[in-house]
Amino acid sequence: MTASQALETRAPVRAGAEVDIAGTRWPVYKLEALGAGLLAVLVVALVLGSLQAGVLFGAAVGAGRWTSGWWRTAR
Repeated sequence: MTASQALETRAPVRAGAEVDIAGTRWPVYKLEALGAGLLAVLVVALVLGSLQAGVLFGAAVGAGRWTSGWWRTAR
């Protein structure tokens, strides 16, 4: 007698880690994006002496980190 088994070929998707802030659950990647963006603003503003460049670069870093975190958890 033979037995047939259904094999699961997809890897299990791991849910992203979340942090509770004031009763609201935030994914960790969003907090990392905010922190990385703020750090980038401060570093670029101090090094270049231009707040405008710091804000532009910090926004790019934060948006990139936010998008990559979302992309990782959505897959």
